Amino acid sequence: MNQQNTGRVAVVTGAGTGIGAATAHRFAADGYTVVLVGRTEATLKQTAQTAPDGADLHPWVADVSDLAAVTAAMDGVAERFGRLDVLVNNAGIAIPGTADQTDLDSYRAMVATNIDGVFFASRAALPHLQTVGGCIVNVGSVAGLRGEWNQAVYNMTKGAVTNLTNSMALDHGRRIRVNAVHPGVTLSKQMFRDALAEGAPLHRRFADRVPMGRAAEPAEIAAVIAFLAGPDAAYVNGAHIPVDGGLTASDGQANLYAAEG
Repeated sequence: MNQQNTGRVAVVTGAGTGIGAATAHRFAADGYTVVLVGRTEATLKQTAQTAPDGADLHPWVADVSDLAAVTAAMDGVAERFGRLDVLVNNAGIAIPGTADQTDLDSYRAMVATNIDGVFFASRAALPHLQTVGGCIVNVGSVAGLRGEWNQAVYNMTKGAVTNLTNSMALDHGRRIRVNAVHPGVTLSKQMFRDALAEGAPLHRRFADRVPMGRAAEPAEIAAVIAFLAGPDAAYVNGAHIPVDGGLTASDGQANLYAAEG
């Protein structure tokens, strides 16, 4: 781990588990002071406690779908640490369902977190990021670039994240950068590891569609987020990077020339 603190401050939303936790750990390893934002204090503390030695991580309980709460969090981070360099909008909810099957509570929960949360956090962080020439990295989804079966509202919300990224990159590009990563299926929960384990019914169908034949590890998504947040991406603005093992390189057709077996 890099013990040299860079003086840069990053906020990661949804930092209690999965991609958010992996991103927090990666930023800490790169020398950032990292503020872990989420609704559940216990999971944020778990992320902090499982970080490598020397990590500078700080849990901060706030619901990104609450404008007042997330604004207070961004202002509080800037006041406490003196600056805000990076916002990673990672918090998200996925509840399966078609347009006619999704209940209203599920609809509102996804819109509140996946759209309102990204918008509210971005707007609240904007003045602080502009002061230091910082950046936003949005965690979208391949579901925001293409459709997925049985995910109508989730697809809709992640599509909104895609175009908010575009709009903010245009509107604010003179002072900050705004980019997005779009993960495919990521092994961020045990249920995904179980469903995609070798020999599981879903494994072969999944492997047939993804050129690399496997799902992503959270740390692999975090690595791309870290690149977009760092100095090597200084001229990258409005970019969308699928991190999906090659899934979106396909037109969706099955491999007509694959050997039977």
